[in-house]
Amino acid sequence: MGGGATRAYNVARGLVLNGCRVTVVSAFPHYPTGNIPKEYRWRPLKVERFEGIKVVRTFVPPLASKGLMRRIILFSSFIASSLLAIPLVGKVDVVWAANPNILSMFPAMVFGLLKRCPVVMNVDDLWPEDMYSLNLIRKKSVTSKIAELLARIAYHKAKLITPISPGYISIISGRYGVNPRKIYVVRAGVDVRKFKPNRGKLREAGKFRVLYSGAFSVAYDFDQVLMAAKLIEENGNGVEFIIQGGGELAGHIKSMTKKLKLKNVKVIDEIVSREKVAELLNTADALILPLRDFGRPYLGISSKLYEYQAVGKPIICCAHGQPAEYVKKTNSGIVVKPGNYKTLVEKVKDLRDNPDLCKKLGANGRLNVERNLSLERIGSRMMAIFDKLNVNLL
Repeated sequence: MGGGATRAYNVARGLVLNGCRVTVVSAFPHYPTGNIPKEYRWRPLKVERFEGIKVVRTFVPPLASKGLMRRIILFSSFIASSLLAIPLVGKVDVVWAANPNILSMFPAMVFGLLKRCPVVMNVDDLWPEDMYSLNLIRKKSVTSKIAELLARIAYHKAKLITPISPGYISIISGRYGVNPRKIYVVRAGVDVRKFKPNRGKLREAGKFRVLYSGAFSVAYDFDQVLMAAKLIEENGNGVEFIIQGGGELAGHIKSMTKKLKLKNVKVIDEIVSREKVAELLNTADALILPLRDFGRPYLGISSKLYEYQAVGKPIICCAHGQPAEYVKKTNSGIVVKPGNYKTLVEKVKDLRDNPDLCKKLGANGRLNVERNLSLERIGSRMMAIFDKLNVNLL
C-alpha cells in the first residue's frame, strides 16, 4: 500500500525483467495502519522470494504512519534494523535507496561502504519541503534546520540521484547545490499487464461512476469530492462517487459523508491487493486525483496517475503543477483547480455527457504508458543510469 512501495516495486521488477539480480531490504508490512501480519511479529527479520526478487524484511514497531513523531520512530527503527540484512544480501554492485523520504539514504550509505559500491538515491517526495506543506515541520525551526542538513548530506553523498518528477530538479540543484549532471528523472512507471482495460467490468446501468483509489492521507482533499457529490445529488444527475483505500483520514471521510447525508458516495475503507485495485478501477467511468491546495504547484507526480492511465479511463486531475501539466501533455484527462468543487461538478457532467471524449482520453493515457512507462522500460532506463557508474549488473 502506498506510492513509495509501488514505485520501488516497479523499479525492482523492471530491473529483474531486464536480467538483473535484485535484492530488496524493506520494513515489515505496516503502512498505513500499523497492523503488522502475524508471520512477521516478534522477529528481527524475514527473508522471502517474490516475483524473482529476494526480499529481506526487517523490524519496525506496529505504529500507524500518522503524525511526525510516529513517522520518526518508524523511520529510525528501519534505519537500525535494515543493517541486520547486510550479511544476507551477498555481492552488491550498486545500492539504490528507494525512499519516500531522505532517511533511507543513510543505511544505504552503510551498505555502500561495507559492500564497496556506489549508492544511487531515489527521490519520491521532497523532504523536508513536503513536510512544510503538510504542516508537520515549521520552516526556520530547529527541526527544519536539522532536516535540511540531512537532505544536503544525502544529496551530496549519492553518486547519482533519480527523482520521480522533473519538478524536483530545481529544488535539488538550486536549494541544495547539487550538480544537475548527476540528476536523472525516472518516472514511477506501471505494470501494464496488471493494470489494463477490462471491458468485461461494467458499471451499474444508469450511473456514471467517479472513483478514487489510494491512501486516505492529508495530501488529498476529499472534502472537494464530497461537496461536489452533495451538489450533484441535489440536482439528481445519476453520478456515483467511490472512495476506496485506507489511512488517517478514513474517519473524516466517513464523518463528512454522514454529515452531508450523501447517498451517492460509497466509502470502501479497505486496503486491497494490486490486482483488486486494477479490477476496481475498471468498474469506473472516470478516475479522480483530488490533491489538496497547499498554496504552491505540486512538484511531484502520484504513481496512481499512471495506473489510472493504464486502465484506459479519463482522469479528473484536481491539482496545480506537475500532475496537471502531465495530464494536459498526454491529453488523458481534464484539470480542475484544487478545492473548487463547483467546477468539479461541471467537469464530471461534461464527461458523463460525452462518452466519446471519455473513450479518447482513456485511450491516450493507455497508449502513453504502453510506449513510455511499462516496467520493462523503467527497468531499462534505470540500468542505463547505473551503467554511468561503470557497474556490471548482469
